[in-house]
Amino acid sequence: MSFFAIFCALLLEQVRPLARDNAIHGWLRAWVRWSSDNFDAGKSLHGWTSWALAVLLPTLAALAVYWMLAHWIGWPAAVLWNVVVLYGTLGFRQFSHHFTEIRNALDAGDELQAREHLAAWQRVDASELPRREIVRHVIEYSVIAAHRHVFGVLVWFAVLAALGLGPAGAVFYRMAEFVSRYWRYRVNPQNQPASAALQQVAGAAWTVVDWLPARATALGFAIVGSFEDAIDSWRHHAQQFPNDNDGVILAATSGAVNVRLGGEALKAKPAANALQPFEAGLQPPQDSAATPGREPELAHLRSVVGLVWRTVVLLLGLLALLTLARLLG
Repeated sequence: MSFFAIFCALLLEQVRPLARDNAIHGWLRAWVRWSSDNFDAGKSLHGWTSWALAVLLPTLAALAVYWMLAHWIGWPAAVLWNVVVLYGTLGFRQFSHHFTEIRNALDAGDELQAREHLAAWQRVDASELPRREIVRHVIEYSVIAAHRHVFGVLVWFAVLAALGLGPAGAVFYRMAEFVSRYWRYRVNPQNQPASAALQQVAGAAWTVVDWLPARATALGFAIVGSFEDAIDSWRHHAQQFPNDNDGVILAATSGAVNVRLGGEALKAKPAANALQPFEAGLQPPQDSAATPGREPELAHLRSVVGLVWRTVVLLLGLLALLTLARLLG
């Protein structure tokens, strides 16, 4: 029943997205903070203990509720719980409004406003970016955000749901991504900062967790885009990006829509509020070599939107076929 749960959650998230300061995310943020405050003592073992508490306990809690509902009430209640969890972990609308604001500003020829929106979204200095570089950075940030907030969650959910583990995969992926980002920027003087060991543990775990979803997303982009160009760019240019998993996605995107990505990175602004970069959601990429392709232009933003939605339809279609085969079998 993964197809029905995902379809309902995506529809609900489009109609009524979660508010930015919602209670669910606030509680999880408090839980992650408590885990590091009480178990992070600066050594690798303590880091893994903090990570396991922060990530695995919410995952197991979501799984326990799923099993109890399925056993005591029946599969309709279990499917409803899947929808609730996916609604809380998916996030198309958590970043799409930034993309829309920048695209609309560029459509209107207002590059100054587009730079301001980009700077506010990612907490970076975009004051001197030319138009094509605004477009390039928006594409890069948007496809990575779509992967982390949508495709990665769906891949882990679908895999573990097929094993009878309900929504555990969605919670596991979202929490692994969240802690790697939160602890990296945990420098608020009001709280105990995360140790270097804890940040290394969270980063290493996130690299492993995101390995399969990143390649699934890249393959989806290749299938619905220019397949040969996407695969060729994936093979020859993914290693040019500083993050291996993000590099696979960005290289495939470059080939799929024939756009040049990579190059000089945006520089983060010093923030008065130390958690501002964390709230942005993505770490500003380091400098990297550029992929081949056309210079970024406004039409590429529309191409990327189409690429993302076609990939969503592809994933839903595959899940629908698997669900139908299971019902008929």
